[in-house]
Formats: sequence, structure tokens, C-alpha cells
Amino acid sequence: MASAEIDDYLASVDEPARSTLEALRRSIRAVVPDAEEGLSYGVPAFKVQGRPVAGFAAFERHLSYFPHSGAVVEALAAELAGYRTSKGTVQFALDAPLPDELVAKLVSRRLAEIG
Repeated sequence: MASAEIDDYLASVDEPARSTLEALRRSIRAVVPDAEEGLSYGVPAFKVQGRPVAGFAAFERHLSYFPHSGAVVEALAAELAGYRTSKGTVQFALDAPLPDELVAKLVSRRLAEIG
């Protein structure tokens, strides 16, 4: 996988979603600077030791963060109370990035899960 794939994906996303996802990408990279970047199932993903730890995607009316684990969403339910969630996704507004602290918790929880 290559970071150019994520660059290409983001180039296809309209504003303000593009800037919001770029901020999310920076937040994820701050937690896992050595993660392998690329696409997984057509959306940006970050892998550590070959295992996905975070991902994101743009949709027409919202953005999604993918923790690649339902257990992560469940464990951080209190912190995610202001967001729409399902077992495998956290949805957020097109123009409001997830806070860096929350991204750090999501990624760190996933890292702990995969060891």
C-alpha cells in the first residue's frame, strides 16, 4: 500500500470534507507515524504489523472513521456519545474533524487489542 493512494482518494473528495479528512489523517499519523498507508476495500486505511488500525471514508452527508473493531467502539462508548456509531464505524460531520484526543484513544485502543 502507498500513501499516494490516500492522496488520490482525498483529491477526489469535495470540500469541506477533504480538509476534515486531511486533519483526521494527520491525527492518525501522530499516533502511528510508521503505519502503512493505503486503500482497503476502496477506502483509506492504516496498518500496523499488517493489521488495520484505522480507516476513514467520505459519504454524501457524513464522514466515517473505521476502528476495524467493534470492541473499540464499545469500549469507548462514553467518549463517542456525541457521535452516531455502529459496531464498526463512527460517523461525524463533513466540516468537523474528530478531536485529536479522541483519535488517539481510538487508535491506541485498537493497537492494544492487536498487541
